[in-house]
Amino acid sequence: MRWLPEIHFERRLKPPRWLGPATPPIAVIAALAIGALVLWASGRDPVDIYQRMVRAAFTNPGAFSNTLVAATPLLLTGLAAAVTFRMKVWNIGADGQLMIGAMLAAAAGTFFGGRSLAVVMTLMILAGIVGGCLWAAIAALLRVYLNTNEVLTTLMLNYIAPLILFYLIFDSTSYWRDLSTQSARVFPRAKTLVPEAFWPQYGTTVVVPFGFILGAVLAPALLFLVRSTRFGFQMKVSADSPAAGRYAGIRTGRLLVVVMLLSGALAGIAGASQIGDISHRLEPKNLQLAVFGYTGIAVAALVRYHPLAIVVSAILVGALNNAGFNLQGPDLPLGLIGVNQGIILLLVAASEVSARYRVVIGRRDGSATRAPPPGESPDAAAAGDISATQADHGAES
Repeated sequence: MRWLPEIHFERRLKPPRWLGPATPPIAVIAALAIGALVLWASGRDPVDIYQRMVRAAFTNPGAFSNTLVAATPLLLTGLAAAVTFRMKVWNIGADGQLMIGAMLAAAAGTFFGGRSLAVVMTLMILAGIVGGCLWAAIAALLRVYLNTNEVLTTLMLNYIAPLILFYLIFDSTSYWRDLSTQSARVFPRAKTLVPEAFWPQYGTTVVVPFGFILGAVLAPALLFLVRSTRFGFQMKVSADSPAAGRYAGIRTGRLLVVVMLLSGALAGIAGASQIGDISHRLEPKNLQLAVFGYTGIAVAALVRYHPLAIVVSAILVGALNNAGFNLQGPDLPLGLIGVNQGIILLLVAASEVSARYRVVIGRRDGSATRAPPPGESPDAAAAGDISATQADHGAES
């Protein structure tokens, strides 16, 4: 089968500057086109469906407000993912960190509910930060001291966190459970915040939750941290080469723990926002089904982990979720909306690969240009390839 062409990837030595920023929008447009084909193949009018989705997400009365509510946890978990992923630390555990943050924030909100709103909100945010940090610290310390893969530990902790919440509400008489009435004792539910402890919302035509504003403020602060501070420089050096970072005097283990704690804090704030802005009580089932942490990773990856762009990405993904929830029915199953979301995320991931590599079709031979190893210039690599080719030809003759 030597006559068959060989398809392989080669790393781009000097990717065009326009390629990185251009690939995500191109991927989204291509995904919408493929999604239109899927809708058409299922017997539906793609133009009508997309128009209905836009109206359900943006233009109908109250639609954009609901989109911002759906985008709030995605914005904060997206920022949490961006922090660690930029350092090539793969924190998959924002979902569990959000739940533990929500658990402590709910306790703080119910315990201090009689105080002023500013005090209650501050304590809830701090409690959420503590919860997220504690849950992230487990995986961070295991990585630093036992060299345990953080993907596995954070993923397993995502399964443990909801079990804790379910136990507190359904299988115990904990502080979080409402035991004030006979009905609550028979049908378990969590305590609800007093109305005075509900987080504020701003606007009339478009209502913006406080959590979204907080996330929009944290995004530029995070951008400044990673681009304009010594801490951000250390993150970049450690991401490119941990060995070089250690040689330069960077305590990479401590840096990894701090980055994981920062990511857990952002996820914990998302949990606090979920309690203060949206549900006003701890709801284990809804938090488990929402998978905000996993979707937040996709939100961040959609814009290559740029903190400011995550705000826009969260709104777009929140709009898709909001439209899918409002349009689901016999004529438009929720699965079709999920297919469109999956296509978008798949093509965006593929676009990230295309920005770094190019597809080469043809039989691989000795004349192919190799990527230079670390420390060798491209010219030296090319010269080595030419010499190797000449030697091969001489041997054949």
